[in-house]
Amino acid sequence: MDYEKVIHTLIDPMVEHPNEIIIRQMPSPSDRDVTILICADDNDTKRLIGKRGVVANALREVIRIGTKAENSSLRIHLKFESFQEEGLDGENA
Repeated sequence: MDYEKVIHTLIDPMVEHPNEIIIRQMPSPSDRDVTILICADDNDTKRLIGKRGVVANALREVIRIGTKAENSSLRIHLKFESFQEEGLDGENA
């Protein structure tokens, strides 16, 4: 499964800046675990996590169901991080 493409399909409609989303597969300690890092600006990250992590948990569940549909025993872990864009005056916003 192309996790980057699937995740983009799921989250792009939810964020203000879909072209600035960075999705990378990170090294994992075991072959059974896959860690996906999703980086977005601060406001988009807040949207993707949601209140009390509701949106993030829903995304994790959809990905988990997708791996089960492929008869895969992989455990997918989604990690969310934000980056801040530089302000117009050169300072971090």
